[in-house]
Order: sequence, then C-alpha cells, then structure tokens
Amino acid sequence: MAMARDPDAASLRGRTFVITGASSGLGRGVALKLAARGANVVLLARREALLGEIADQARAAGGAAIVVPGDVTQVRDMEALAEAALAPTGRIDVWINNAGIGALGRFWDIPPGHHARVVDVNLKGVVYGSYFAVRRFRAQGEGTLVNIGSIDSEVPMAYQGSYSASKAGVLSLGRVLNEELRLDGQERIKVATVMPWAVDTPWWEHAANFTGRAPRMAAMDDPQEVVDAIIDIALDPKEELAVGWKAKASYGTHKLAPDLSERMSADLADRSQMEDALPAPSTDGTLFVAMESGRGVEGGVRERMEREDELRERQGD
Repeated sequence: MAMARDPDAASLRGRTFVITGASSGLGRGVALKLAARGANVVLLARREALLGEIADQARAAGGAAIVVPGDVTQVRDMEALAEAALAPTGRIDVWINNAGIGALGRFWDIPPGHHARVVDVNLKGVVYGSYFAVRRFRAQGEGTLVNIGSIDSEVPMAYQGSYSASKAGVLSLGRVLNEELRLDGQERIKVATVMPWAVDTPWWEHAANFTGRAPRMAAMDDPQEVVDAIIDIALDPKEELAVGWKAKASYGTHKLAPDLSERMSADLADRSQMEDALPAPSTDGTLFVAMESGRGVEGGVRERMEREDELRERQGD
C-alpha cells in the first residue's frame, strides 16, 4: 500500500539523507517521512529484504531510495554506505546515525560480550558514521550530522548500564566535533545530538534482556514525536535536543541536582522494570543476529504494558 504523500512533498527533493538503523523504529519512520517530502534516502541495516520493502515504500511516497545492507560496527560497510550515498547527486546533505541496541539487566548479570556489542553498535558505529560523514562534509563545505543519543546520554538509567555509557559517549562525541569544526572554521557543518525519552519502538523487543521480566518503561513516548524532532533538527540544526517534556524535565533536573535526578531515574526504572513487569525468559535480542519480528515504526509496548497491568490487577484482586 502506498504511503500518503506529505503535503509539503518535493520540499526536500534532490537532497540526500543517510540513515543507519533504517529497518524499523525511528530510522524507518524518518526514512519514509523524508521520502514523502521528495528526499533521496540511503538506508543501512542488517535486514536486507526488509530494507528493500522500505525502499519500495519510499519510492511510492515520492522519494528515491538506495539500500546498503550492512552492520555499523564494520568500517567497510560504513565506507560503502558513504560511497553509495554519493550516487544520486554527488553530495550528502544529512547523515543520521540512528542504529542502536540495548541490554537490560543488572550490570553483573549481563555477559561481557553483550556489553561489548552494545558499545560497538551504539558508540563505535556512531564514531565510524561520523568519521565518513564529517570527511564528506569538509570536502563539500557543508552538511549536517545528526546522532541519536538518549536522555540516558545525560541521565544514566539503572539496568541499562552499557547502553547509558554508550549514549553518554555519543553526546560527548557531538560536543567535541562541534568544537573541532569551530576551530577548523567549518561554520556550515553542524552536529546535533537528539536525546529522546523511552520510545515505543521495536528497540525493546530487540534488546537483550537479563532482568527476568518483560521489557518496559513508564510513560513511553509515541515514536512519531521523535521522528518529527529528528527531521526538524536535521533541517534546522542545534547542538543538543531533549525531545518531549519528560526528556526536557529530566535533562534540566540533572543539571540542577544530578544526584537526586539519578536516584529518581533509578527508582523509576526499578519500579517499572523490576516490580511492574511480568516474568519473561532471558534473551540475546538482536545483538548478534537480526530477528524477523519488530519491523514497524511502533513497537506495541504501550499496548502490551496495558494488558500486563490489567492482568496484574486481576491477579491482585
């Protein structure tokens, strides 16, 4: 089924956007919305067949699409992505480092290899993407790099240790790049870090989980809110953006009272993940092997949480 065209279609026609982690969640949502406005989208993820389906939808929506199957932890794949992105116009306008994974659980319950894989994807993948993007931008004299962090970049989250550490690294990298580009006189190259609250995407299904309970977080945001924020900052960049009132409140509170903010965040995570969630088996998620499920923009986590809460209330009666 063809996607409805954006009323502002063609406003981005001829501009090229690179998007990693484009097979589901925020990456898929951003790709399709940009395509509906006439953009060229260059898509990287591990699920090649699914990327092909998304590319078909992007073309039907009015954009152009290139599929580059690959893993952000592989330098050769990221170099191939950068080369493929030059095909439509000979330039890259915006590069969005979106690919990300997680491992839920007490730090000592998660195997070391799982922690390493989270850091490889979430931080090294962003380093590699940023490297190829910034080199291209310097060659052409302009461009915008958008790195998807998390509110965990600023406020570390209990039971998401290596994820929080990797996202803090993403935020720090963006700050360094902005300063180095300033020192280099590159005023037309912008680097933005986007920091959403927990979002209802397939990320939760794809995360490794060693909590013994189904993954969840209180007051999840709708993915479309974050999709819109990513596109807005790509077109009108600023250095850092906490998305939504919950992320903004958490970000601001941490600046004023970091210890209190971190304690409140940990208590919220403990209540939501360890007390309210129903039992579930451990899983490696998609850390090492991509899974077929979890293909949409939305993850259905909020609906599942409602069902679980109703079941828990009935069992408590």
